[in-house]
Amino acid sequence: MNSHLKESQLKALQLLESNPQLSQRDLSKNLGVSLGKVNYIIKALLEKGYIKASNFKNSKNKWAYMYILTPHGIETKANVARQFLSRKMKEYEELKRYVSGNE
Repeated sequence: MNSHLKESQLKALQLLESNPQLSQRDLSKNLGVSLGKVNYIIKALLEKGYIKASNFKNSKNKWAYMYILTPHGIETKANVARQFLSRKMKEYEELKRYVSGNE
């Protein structure tokens, strides 16, 4: 992938974009990976500047974070999604030609 995003990182960005208050435990369940793996994914996304983390101001749990996509993260996610769709469209056209016998 052009942006060097792994599939698990892209899925995490998609989940966080729609629900920035997801905990790492919730992300772990949604992604089907361990909590340690989610921590690794979050750190990588933070280091690349795709997300930023901020504490909930009124949370009783002072460890609760909100993960917000940065403009760079939104752009990267869109580019990766566009590349994925383009690749799948090419695969579909090739399969369609193969099935119809017009290789």
